[in-house]
Amino acid sequence: MDGNGRWATQRGFSRVQGHRRGKDSVKEIVETARELGIEFLTLYAFSTENWERPEREVDALMRLLRHYLRSEVNKMMRHGIRLRAIGNLRRLPREVLSDIRAVEQRTRANEGMTVQLAVSYGSREELVTAVRRLARKVRDGVLAPEDIDETLVSDSLMTAGIPDPDLLIRTSGEMRLSNFLLWQVAYTELYVTDVLWPDFRRPQFLEALDDYKRRERRFGKTAEQLGQEV
Repeated sequence: MDGNGRWATQRGFSRVQGHRRGKDSVKEIVETARELGIEFLTLYAFSTENWERPEREVDALMRLLRHYLRSEVNKMMRHGIRLRAIGNLRRLPREVLSDIRAVEQRTRANEGMTVQLAVSYGSREELVTAVRRLARKVRDGVLAPEDIDETLVSDSLMTAGIPDPDLLIRTSGEMRLSNFLLWQVAYTELYVTDVLWPDFRRPQFLEALDDYKRRERRFGKTAEQLGQEV
């Protein structure tokens, strides 16, 4: 969800005001996804690299996250939305982690939709953690190296149990993945828009989904092979 800072700078506002406006986009996109029957929505809210930003901005982001969790939890319950957080959550302030865990616990039985919040998340760190976990199992003699396959790696990631994304939307026109779900997006369709996140609302979301629907997903196969399978 990129572009909050640039949106604010273009208007002479502080970066914090851009993040506040971006929070409204989060609400609208989650609501739209739920209405459309999308089962899984992952939001990249805060990366491991974002900890290097000015302390004032980081503190504001943490306050906004707490406000979002507390203000939206009742709506999540009404609409059957489950919250799941991924990332190096131990780096979060204690009160932020407490709020996340409380919402995860309260919404754990909801089955209408899963919102996966990537916070203090970095895909390389996720992969390193998974490799270390598998290496320890090999060292302890409970896993043979030749038994390690793609399924086992996927099951060792933070996203275990969540399907790989069908579509990755990148706002603000940046042409990079920014350390996000590097393993999981191997065959994900990419959609890049110049729209900054605070201006990315329902119409822009629907436009991205319409673009996705026109694509042919082949997963390495030819169009002829797909036709034969049908």
